Amino acid sequence: MTIDITDTVITYRPLHEDDIPAAHALTQAVRWPHRIEDWQAVVRLGTGFAAEEHGAVVGTALWWAQGDHQASLGMVIVAATHQGRGIGRELMQRVLQETDTRQTLLIATPAGQPLYERLGFAATGTIHQHQGIMQTIAPPAGAGEVRLAEPAELGTLIDLANRATGRSRDAIVKHLAQVGEAAVLERDGAVAGFSIMRRFGRGHAIGPLVAPDADGARALVAFWSGAYAGTFVRIDVTGAAGLGPWLEQAGLAEVDTGVAMARNGEPHHDAALHQFAIVNQALC
Repeated sequence: MTIDITDTVITYRPLHEDDIPAAHALTQAVRWPHRIEDWQAVVRLGTGFAAEEHGAVVGTALWWAQGDHQASLGMVIVAATHQGRGIGRELMQRVLQETDTRQTLLIATPAGQPLYERLGFAATGTIHQHQGIMQTIAPPAGAGEVRLAEPAELGTLIDLANRATGRSRDAIVKHLAQVGEAAVLERDGAVAGFSIMRRFGRGHAIGPLVAPDADGARALVAFWSGAYAGTFVRIDVTGAAGLGPWLEQAGLAEVDTGVAMARNGEPHHDAALHQFAIVNQALC
């Protein structure tokens, strides 16, 4: 389909893997940290649209099914030369036609929040991006034992992720476990939480991080601090997590804040578990 916008014609079509280099260039232009490999992962896990002008990709928007009734939405970007012409809104409308009645989550910038509110999203909280050169930090006393996960425990990690979010995280957790390392929190001989460390952007990222309480979340981060001290690490935590000051002690300063938003309501999660850190601001 083509739409006339001012003096040009923009074509909207499904996004393909062949578009990844062009999409990566869009994010590099605005200094998003994503590597080609990060783009490959989100495209293979989801689906979306590209806006094209004269054969060049000038905008993208993707979404990821998480079960039959939930989804997340992200990687919405329009080239600076094409902003203010309705391209982002058109891309969003196309994605929302596909997500339809699903409970759909996204992380917005404060500047983008009004647009998403007009599209039916409501703010549900905040996401705080922390990053820096990680320093070793001690875990809280009595928080539980942390160790590397065994391959046979993948099903347990998926179950914890699903319960903590109220969404089907099977494909996402399987992918992250393949490309990264998983650590589990043990209490009374049972796995009570987990986190995954993987390559992302300028270095590494921790996420998701699922635990029954803040001390458990701190213990999982502290475990990685021992192995990755001196390494650039990023973690995006929820405002409700209350981990900010403690992360600063581990060398991970807060550098940005996003607005968590939902459309068609929010998934209901197990009250005994919490996702303290998201995967990233697309997969949530």
